[in-house]
Amino acid sequence: MMAAGRAAEKGASVVLIEKNPILGKKLLITGGGRCNITNAESDTKILLAKYGDAGKYLASPFSTFSSPEAIHFFESRGMPIKVENEKRAFPITENAQTVRDCMAGYLEDGNVIVETRSPVVGLVTEQGAIASARLKDGTFIDARAFVIATGGKSRPETGSIGDGFKWLGEIGHTVRTADAALVPISVHDEWVKRAAGTSLADAKVTLFQYEKKLKSFRGKVLITHEGLSGPAILNASREIGEFLQYGDVVIDIDIVPDSGYEKVNTLLQKIFKGNATKMLKNSLKPIVPPALVPIILQMAQIDGEKTCTAVTREERVRLMKLVKHIPVSVKGLLGLEKAVVTSGGVTLDEIDTRYMRSRLIRNLYLVGDVLDVNRPSGGYSLQLAWTTGRIAGEYAYTAHENV
Repeated sequence: MMAAGRAAEKGASVVLIEKNPILGKKLLITGGGRCNITNAESDTKILLAKYGDAGKYLASPFSTFSSPEAIHFFESRGMPIKVENEKRAFPITENAQTVRDCMAGYLEDGNVIVETRSPVVGLVTEQGAIASARLKDGTFIDARAFVIATGGKSRPETGSIGDGFKWLGEIGHTVRTADAALVPISVHDEWVKRAAGTSLADAKVTLFQYEKKLKSFRGKVLITHEGLSGPAILNASREIGEFLQYGDVVIDIDIVPDSGYEKVNTLLQKIFKGNATKMLKNSLKPIVPPALVPIILQMAQIDGEKTCTAVTREERVRLMKLVKHIPVSVKGLLGLEKAVVTSGGVTLDEIDTRYMRSRLIRNLYLVGDVLDVNRPSGGYSLQLAWTTGRIAGEYAYTAHENV
């Protein structure tokens, strides 16, 4: 949508071919339906570092259209933005439909022709260029330039099943196999079912294997019926998947990451003193989410029915340690169907990222998840879409006027 809108804005005649009945089906489910449209990091160098090795390839497009420009784009089109923890930017409506409608309006302003329910089944090449897109119904759509924005393989129910990878492989591009990159995890621990729906706004997640500390992540954690999700877990999922190849992985969850043992101990003593005659299970709300209280007490082997004044020093120490180290045994990743983002795609060596143009096919432009770009959760995926789409739309028109 960004590529089509920008090409049309520059003066091109544009057809957007969409397999689904509506545009933006995947956009509507991003950020849990709230649509984390970008990460509001104004320093482009810091932002690019989040894309790992791909950052060096993306320096040129991001120097032109980065997070501040994306925010300005949406706000200038009547969609106010708000910024939350970790610089995650959302529409002030907290509704992805707002973003979808904003982009649809952009297309309407440029008189973009939108062909929905029109699955593409392949590309027709002639003399080193794309001549037309072949539709499932046998129709051919000709153009002077083509932008492929078919995404990866995450959330296949939205139609994102890797179609573009197949076509691009057929015309000579190197496509790395798609794997789940940002994905929830399943766990062996049965207690997660009892705490399903609990959200830890700021937790530290540390990975262990054979009792050796591997890596830590910090952010929001969501406990689900199957295991764990949320930004901290999604960002750890790639490493978890890699480590699982070599043995069991255990996660330590620290629900008070800014407090050391001494501070937690002092807080517990203060809680116990202020609630001396109350039952322990009803007194831990200041430090432990309610759904986790019975679970942590069971893990610590403490009777929640006893009064706070009856808690022994040994029990307090066990409780203190669990608040800092809730152990979870990883069963596995939940797979492509649950992935927020997939890794893999066309290698960036085959793309002139100044223009998002294929180095193999002179009138072909590639954007978003069809590219082999890894990134964390937190608005970085949509920013990649906005940036690469904007640049591709600009140059698809500039290089091939009257596309």
